[in-house]
Amino acid sequence: MRLFQRILFTLLLLALPAFACAQVDINHADAKTLAQSLDGVGLAKAEAIVAYRKANGPFQRVEDLTKVDGIGMKTVDANREAIVIVGKGETPVREARGNAR
Repeated sequence: MRLFQRILFTLLLLALPAFACAQVDINHADAKTLAQSLDGVGLAKAEAIVAYRKANGPFQRVEDLTKVDGIGMKTVDANREAIVIVGKGETPVREARGNAR
């Protein structure tokens, strides 16, 4: 029985990274990916994010999402850890909570 517990414990430890917060690049993700990755963002809001991005260029800061109709600070704060911003030729930038850029 102890061997079974050790094996189970090891498998659980290996599975933990799969449950970690998946990150999404709001400057490149399509609407379907945004809707699946962000809490409180359905397909309609995700499509609005993509449309805003196409019309106004890439997002510079996570807070810029509030410029999209239907997206408020509550939604941004709920998803802050999942959002990355990648500009052309840059590496992902993950903004910390309360970090104003």
